[in-house]
Amino acid sequence: MIQAIVFLPLIGALIAGLLGRTIGHRPSEYITTGLLLVAAVLSRVVFLPVAFGGGLAGAVTDGHTAVVKVEIMRWIRVGDMDLRWTLRVDTLTAIMLVVVNTVSSPVHVYSIGYMADDPHRNRFFAYLSLFTFAMLMLVTADNFLQMFFGWEGVGLASYLLIGFWYTKPSANAAAMKAFVVNRVGDFGFATGIFGAFMVLGHIDFDGAFHAVPEASTATIRFLSWDLHAMTVVCLLLFMGAMGKSAQFLLHTGCRTPWKARPRCRR
Repeated sequence: MIQAIVFLPLIGALIAGLLGRTIGHRPSEYITTGLLLVAAVLSRVVFLPVAFGGGLAGAVTDGHTAVVKVEIMRWIRVGDMDLRWTLRVDTLTAIMLVVVNTVSSPVHVYSIGYMADDPHRNRFFAYLSLFTFAMLMLVTADNFLQMFFGWEGVGLASYLLIGFWYTKPSANAAAMKAFVVNRVGDFGFATGIFGAFMVLGHIDFDGAFHAVPEASTATIRFLSWDLHAMTVVCLLLFMGAMGKSAQFLLHTGCRTPWKARPRCRR
């Protein structure tokens, strides 16, 4: 069931993106929206035991919270680092699955009417479902690297959706602006992952969280300063979030005169 929640939007994106011209716009819209609605229903089925029962079925307690892990495949094995593509579902993840699919479902339904006259709407629905899949990958990640790929998927889908009407110079400019800002944030996020591996010795969540108490006093030597290692790592990871959500320092504002600003759009 957990695999279906995550991969149904990806299946819809592949069908609409690769076969959209063959099957037509209307089937692309209905297939992507229908699969997303099924994923939304299944996410509630996963969430109900958390909200009204004793927890997730098959959950294993790691000392702090009950977690269900579904391994998809072995991903990377280098030296002592053995990373597997695993879907991690705990209480917070179960909530976020509902949030992501609940928001994305009405967006898909609304877009059927909103994009009715667009000649390339099958491509739009492919991008929209890809965006949903990337968000689901992000919230079900079991390690920092898997989380980074979900994070990058969200950035890619955002770029594609913002620049969907690529014949409009304003859409191209906005897409390029989002791309550049995300790359700045991703530099901090990737550096934070490197720092987490250096300080904690793990980038999977369970190993990293268990290593935090031992690394709480570790320092990093940078030029002539001794910096608290965990603070540096957390700030670098937060830099990635700043880029994605256009927070202070990574927010690009309007360059139009003050009187024209109500007409300005990010």
